[in-house]
Amino acid sequence: MRPQILVHLFLCLPVAMLAQQSARVSNDTAPYKQPTLPIDDRVRDLIKRMTVEEKARQLDMYAGVPDLVDKALDKTHVAPEAKFQTHNAEKLFGLLGVGSVHDLYPSAEFSNEIQRWTIEHSRLGIPALFIEEGLHGYNDGTVFPAPINLAATWDPALAHSTAAAIAAEMRAAGVDMVLAPVLDVAREPRWGRVEEDFGEDPYLTGILGLAYVQGAQGESLSSDHSVIAEPKHFVGHGSPESGLNTSPVHIGERELRTIMLKSFEPAIQEGHAMGVMAAYHEIDGVPVASDPDIFTTILRGECGFKGFVLSDLGAIRRLWEDHHTAANAKDAIVQAINAGVDMQFYDFSHEEFQNAIISGCEDHTLRPEALDRAVSSVLRAKFALGLFDHPYVDTSLTARTKRSKEHLAISLQSARESMTLLKNDGHLLPLSKTVKRVALIGPNAAIARYGDYEDEKNGQRISIADGLRSILPSATLVVNDGSDIQRAVEAAKESEIAILALGEYQGISGEGFDRQSLDLPGNQQPLLEAIIATGKPVVLVLQNGRPLTIPWAAEHVPAILEAWYPGEYGGQAVAETLFGDNNPGGKLTITFPRSLGQLPDFYNFDPSKTNKYVDGDRKPQFPFGFGLSFTSFEYSQLSVQTPTSGSREDLVVHVTVTNTGNREGDEVAQLYLHHDVSSVEVADRALKGFSRVHLKPGESRQLEFHLKRDDLAVWARNHQWVVEPGSYTVFAGGSSDATLSAKFTISK
Repeated sequence: MRPQILVHLFLCLPVAMLAQQSARVSNDTAPYKQPTLPIDDRVRDLIKRMTVEEKARQLDMYAGVPDLVDKALDKTHVAPEAKFQTHNAEKLFGLLGVGSVHDLYPSAEFSNEIQRWTIEHSRLGIPALFIEEGLHGYNDGTVFPAPINLAATWDPALAHSTAAAIAAEMRAAGVDMVLAPVLDVAREPRWGRVEEDFGEDPYLTGILGLAYVQGAQGESLSSDHSVIAEPKHFVGHGSPESGLNTSPVHIGERELRTIMLKSFEPAIQEGHAMGVMAAYHEIDGVPVASDPDIFTTILRGECGFKGFVLSDLGAIRRLWEDHHTAANAKDAIVQAINAGVDMQFYDFSHEEFQNAIISGCEDHTLRPEALDRAVSSVLRAKFALGLFDHPYVDTSLTARTKRSKEHLAISLQSARESMTLLKNDGHLLPLSKTVKRVALIGPNAAIARYGDYEDEKNGQRISIADGLRSILPSATLVVNDGSDIQRAVEAAKESEIAILALGEYQGISGEGFDRQSLDLPGNQQPLLEAIIATGKPVVLVLQNGRPLTIPWAAEHVPAILEAWYPGEYGGQAVAETLFGDNNPGGKLTITFPRSLGQLPDFYNFDPSKTNKYVDGDRKPQFPFGFGLSFTSFEYSQLSVQTPTSGSREDLVVHVTVTNTGNREGDEVAQLYLHHDVSSVEVADRALKGFSRVHLKPGESRQLEFHLKRDDLAVWARNHQWVVEPGSYTVFAGGSSDATLSAKFTISK
């Protein structure tokens, strides 16, 4: 027992007792300063040199505003006149340094100034980690479509290039870590954060999340165009009770493992994400932020996570104030770190947080190995970024990367590929460019809707009105915001066609904007009905961050285009699609219910969901994977090649897709798996493969999908993954309701 006691006493040794040490470690031969040594060796050497106060400091997050910059300045980014408040840094940082800085949104020059001060004034010269938001674009850089748009493309390569572009613009500004991607499985459309997600399916979310992480982190985190990616919110956050953000999540172990974890595993196991954000909620009464089964057993043990876990803003404090599973602030902090959370996100004041760690170390409530794990995780990330060896940013990078032609082109491509056609009766679309007068009506007509975590003042802000003016230079475009329904009706009557731009906006969609209703907000439904009553051809364009209940529109409006929040080129992409320059190929990644009463309504339900409603259709309005085109596609020749008994080889599935229409276009071919019999109930069908292909009229292509044995596994009654012998069915088609099928058998 004595060695453990001695180690613990050393860990708790305060700075005052190290007075004979120099204010700064100046010995450049210290192992942690040697770039050629393995990162883990450098971390171990540095940890040995740190006091408990220095360790506590590495686990704390500081705010750029107001901690380091004048409070009067814009809290979303550093204003041009901003000055680094060195007297604040001296008071807040001193010799102990700093773990991370957030809410600064710096320029390269500004981050270099703070970094230089931090390294030169702290005893051990540990650099700061700059962390910022960049969900679909950084600060005033390129504005990309929202993640729900990116998901609608079903294009992993585009997810990779989008993340790489965001990362390059962030690193050029001195930012080291992006608080993205959001890999929650969105099974509750009332939840305001659906727009931040990749949809309701864990397989698709996992594939896109992996691509995003690999794009952001690049081949090496130490490069000048890579940042740490931070998948969030670990885990299960996308299905909150009543659709209210941070509310309890009601799932069992099987759903946790087969649905919620599957969206994160590729990003962590294959993408080697160096960051993860802890979720707010509780599962079965246990708050995630204090659950060692989540962060120690599963995340680090089973998934092999090597990065650091950041609390979501206030998640640790909630243990005390909301969950009531901690007696006080210190108890909450100690619980979280012991469970596997490494850094706070503004949960508590710096003094309260750091003192709790020191006190927990002294009274043995905070385990020494947990503290060292947390500090090591943060330091490992800083070493991986190259911050100890090359801490300063090349100030010429921003001019070459910010809003570059390549990045703008990616944004436009993503907007185009995400356009999702939900209805097109009578082939109303595409519209003819010979039209002379068009009425564009609705609250989203002349405003570029970006969605949450993006300032609508940024970018080129191409609205639908702007896009139509560009594509119809000779036509008369009458723009009406729809607030006065009678005037809107008059505008429609005087035009050849009416385009309705309806949906949501940031005030009712995004984080903290959960809804009780999924209907069109405000006066949009009566506006829609009044315009339809004119008898004019009507196209409905939706811009929204979640599925909406639009049964009346689905029945009465001849053409409906879902545009989501398509970024700064959104208006151009919408106009190009309406008038045929862009053939829509997007597919839904979340189910559109007919009514609120159908919730929860996701495609991968268990087969025992068999009953029907007495007052309405059980089927959704538009199913997962659905999306039309200006051409048509046919699926044929579905076959499955199974490996020999006992082999670990993949199952190989072939299917042929043919463009049977008269336009070239994109189709997202989707492969679903059904267990004919299983020892536990599993999803009626589950996505196991997809491929976006471009086909010319009359062109056919044979697609090949590989199913690994793990793709067939179920979380069995013995709490193990098991591939069960028996009969299986695969379905192939253009949406989750595909009917083309083939059976195969797995032997023992």
